[in-house]
Amino acid sequence: MTPDEALRKIAFLLEWRGASPYRVRAFHTAADAVRDLPPGRVDAAQAERLRGVGPVTAEVISQASTGAVPSYLARLLAEADPAAGAGWDLAAASTGDCHLHSDWSDGGSPIEDMAAAARALGHQWAVLTDHSPRLTIAHGLSPDRLRSQLEVVADVNSRMGPGFRLLTGIECDILDDGSLDQEEDLLDRLDVVVASVHSKLRSEPDPMTARLLAAVRNPHVDVLGHCTGRIITGRGRPQSRFDARAVFAACAEAGTAVEINCRPERRDPPDDLLAQATAAGCLFAVDTDAHAPQQLHWQSTGYARAARMGLGADRLITTWPLGQLLRAKSSRQRPPGRLPSRAAPAHGG
Repeated sequence: MTPDEALRKIAFLLEWRGASPYRVRAFHTAADAVRDLPPGRVDAAQAERLRGVGPVTAEVISQASTGAVPSYLARLLAEADPAAGAGWDLAAASTGDCHLHSDWSDGGSPIEDMAAAARALGHQWAVLTDHSPRLTIAHGLSPDRLRSQLEVVADVNSRMGPGFRLLTGIECDILDDGSLDQEEDLLDRLDVVVASVHSKLRSEPDPMTARLLAAVRNPHVDVLGHCTGRIITGRGRPQSRFDARAVFAACAEAGTAVEINCRPERRDPPDDLLAQATAAGCLFAVDTDAHAPQQLHWQSTGYARAARMGLGADRLITTWPLGQLLRAKSSRQRPPGRLPSRAAPAHGG
């Protein structure tokens, strides 16, 4: 066992038990700090000199550096719910993340930093999904800016080396009629499209259902993002109302994955809807919706939720190898005619 693995597993088990996010984050921060340490024994005093490492995490590092299971981890494993093992296995099998933002929209870090952070976590791929034009408050990408970003992503990939690929994508607004907020020829060029509702979240159930059905049946859409739009921290925001049975049935039929959004303020969909989507036979994308490199750690919370629902890796596209992910996209049939997709006039969302 390496120090990095021990610290990540402790963080996961603490999350599973419902520990404070701050406590969980301390172990992830320490894992980041030891990632580049050379192999070999590390004493606790040496470990504690690393940035972000305290006495508890230093002792874990020291014990794991000998290949032993640290006593802190052994205690958590002895106390763990047996189902936690399935959750950890899913988290350890993660190959990618379908939803992350850069400073091209409302993220705080450059594209290359987000890609490097995903690669450092062991991902084989990650999808850059900055916002679409309608979300001006988030500096959404106009068609021309998106075209420029495609060139930047190609350049980043040329310098990332083998074993990792940053995929092109977008978090595309679902407009009021269910159409998509970007030019169709650009959507054709993207590797992955996440479609989300960001406006009129308190619409009546019938129009919201029609809006979501149109979007998830659109052959450009690969993932339905944070489907209820809820916010569960601070002042909060209630979840949108729609016919979940109909929407999830359409997702399952179309092969559109339902996002398990891992942001602490979202954790969307809620458990009852996640259970409905599971029963409907949907695929899922366990996504961080990260706006900064350290937020990529949030993904393990989504895998814990997936494990509690009894989901296996075959249903989680974020555990799929890159080739399987891209083959699945290309194999989806496009129905006759062209579904609506357009860039909307820019305004606040």
